[in-house]
Amino acid sequence: MCRLFGFRSVIQSQVHSSLVEAENALGIQSGSHPDGWGVAYYVQSSPHVVKSAQAAIGDAIFKRVSGVVSSQTVVAHIRKTTVGDNNILNTHPFQYGRWIFAHNGNITDFKEKRQDLMARVLPKFRRFILGETDSELIFYFILSHLASKCNLGDRTIEHQLLQDSLEESIEKLIKYAGPPAQKDDSGEEATYYTFILTNGQNMVGYQGGKNLYYSTYKTLCGDRDTCPSFSPECEAATKTGYINHLIFSSEPLSGENIWIPLKRGELVAVDEHMHLKIHQTK
Repeated sequence: MCRLFGFRSVIQSQVHSSLVEAENALGIQSGSHPDGWGVAYYVQSSPHVVKSAQAAIGDAIFKRVSGVVSSQTVVAHIRKTTVGDNNILNTHPFQYGRWIFAHNGNITDFKEKRQDLMARVLPKFRRFILGETDSELIFYFILSHLASKCNLGDRTIEHQLLQDSLEESIEKLIKYAGPPAQKDDSGEEATYYTFILTNGQNMVGYQGGKNLYYSTYKTLCGDRDTCPSFSPECEAATKTGYINHLIFSSEPLSGENIWIPLKRGELVAVDEHMHLKIHQTK
């Protein structure tokens, strides 16, 4: 399966350590997930996406991009093929307008279910599905539902609306494609829906069978004396509900961050004000 990384912060930050330098950084993990990589980052509310079908661990472009990216919102993905050829069209993250999506999962018997799922994607979105993966189809399945409730071009989306839409989308996805596996190591043929979704302001992580962890604070922040945004929430669980950063990772990364596993079926999110929201889906 794949590996996910998501980052949302109140200040522009570099993510080089998480992608390249940490003991189990995404680039190092790509040794066992060699079928492509992608990094999406936002500049003035607009997403920029760089992707390759090569393994990140030996790709100079991955190292260069990871070294220069400084943003308040970043999503990265390394791929291990389950559905679709190893090419750039099948490489995550996927983009539509402001929206970025990366998936770690699989739909059992996807070839038999693809046509039925495609029929539930709005016609205006179908022409943008360029690859062969279940992941890209899941993205547009979710967007189709969300587009019926709001304008996808809006810079921010009211959190409760996004949460309700995602819960309904996931419920319908399970209805048509099958329930997710009960545990992470249920085999490559099992169904998993774990994903990260963002529009640059809102960011959501969902645990759909494959493990996903999140972090909102560190044991000790190395920038505590110089960072203008330093607050107690940087070194302890929030008491106000607001946080300065949210990180998602398929496995805990080495360093000072405190990592918490998402429960199966759990949505963890921040809105444009960095208000932390945790919701257990049905």
